[in-house]
Amino acid sequence: MKNSIYALLFATILLLPACGFHLRGHGGQAVTLAFQSVYLKAEGETPFVTGLRSAFASNKVEMSASPEQASITLEVVSESSDKQILSLSGAGKVLEYQLRYRVSLRAYDSQLVSWLSNEEIVLTRTLTYDDAQVLAKEQEEALLFKDMRSDAVAQAMRRLSRAKPAKTHKVE
Repeated sequence: MKNSIYALLFATILLLPACGFHLRGHGGQAVTLAFQSVYLKAEGETPFVTGLRSAFASNKVEMSASPEQASITLEVVSESSDKQILSLSGAGKVLEYQLRYRVSLRAYDSQLVSWLSNEEIVLTRTLTYDDAQVLAKEQEEALLFKDMRSDAVAQAMRRLSRAKPAKTHKVE
């Protein structure tokens, strides 16, 4: 009986990858993009921009040095993160924070034809807080923001996989 349970568990573990199951961020399929090169226009080299560069490299998309050389220009219009108090105790101490990460993107080609018009990605996470564990909660907050940036990169790549030139809309 015990051996049959182990055999069933072993068979289930072996079959999980066959059905397409994989841990998030591990072993994912490359997205198919309708362009071969991209110029990334951003204010600075933030962790999000670095993540985008890495995602393009893993999908074999060439990073161009100028917009004229690229199939499309991906512009990071804005990127921000904030932290708000979500709940307080009866004594007025913070119990929870809401962390928010927001990034706005748009993509267009050399003729200024829009491929992706003003897409906004907004992610939120809840952080429980305890005054007795300040250092641990700061580290948890940093990890949550890192996870949100990674999630935003993945969402941006999925949106770019559906991007195509608009028939009538030009970037202003």
